[in-house]
Amino acid sequence: MRNLKIVLAYDGSDFAGWQVQPDSATIQGILASAIGRITGEKVLPQGSGRTDAGVHALAQVATCALESPIPAENLARALNDVLPASIRVLELSEASREFHARKSARAKTYRYRIYRNAVCPPFLARYVWHHPYPLDETAMQQAATLVIGEHDFTSFAAVDPERGKGEDGVSNVRQVSASSWEREEEELIYTVRGSGFLHHMVRNLIGTFILVGKGTLRPQDLTRILEAKDRSAAGATAPATGLYLVSVEY
Repeated sequence: MRNLKIVLAYDGSDFAGWQVQPDSATIQGILASAIGRITGEKVLPQGSGRTDAGVHALAQVATCALESPIPAENLARALNDVLPASIRVLELSEASREFHARKSARAKTYRYRIYRNAVCPPFLARYVWHHPYPLDETAMQQAATLVIGEHDFTSFAAVDPERGKGEDGVSNVRQVSASSWEREEEELIYTVRGSGFLHHMVRNLIGTFILVGKGTLRPQDLTRILEAKDRSAAGATAPATGLYLVSVEY
């Protein structure tokens, strides 16, 4: 039995997220089907995390155990032949038996793109949040720095009993090592790196930073919201279209 590490990129627009679901197209389900079609083996690849419906990935990592002797390079090529064009295998390699896409992860980086011009090009609409309204971008940057460090992010976690307390099922405490906004031409881009992320955590942070940009909240209110440990203290959940899983570190 071989333990395979698969690095994937995908356009999440037309999928109901990563996790396999009945009667819905998901990344995990389509990848499992493609592997089965090529190898004849029934597997369910395990991802580094469960991206939601509409969320994209530049380098999602998955693992699965296979008996098939097909060389990794050939299997990667075969998978890209049968997968839809919106899902691509970037790398496929053999990993140690102990390696697990989620449990072995040490850090992840996410990016969120906001398009600021009055008219959003139709070719970008699936990949950004179009928000052309006035925002104090300097205040948003000040707010972003306040979530760096180890915090209980309950205020920014989806109220979702089925998911439990975060990816590890134990705690809502996470270590954020980088959090910043950057202007790149017509886009305002948020980048965050952390030890792990709760369900909707990044999108809820974005929704809260937007309130800071509007002047509804002050940058220093982020500290109060973190301390409240109450989802209702933070802003609304930002749309999925602008969110990308950029990388997973091991």
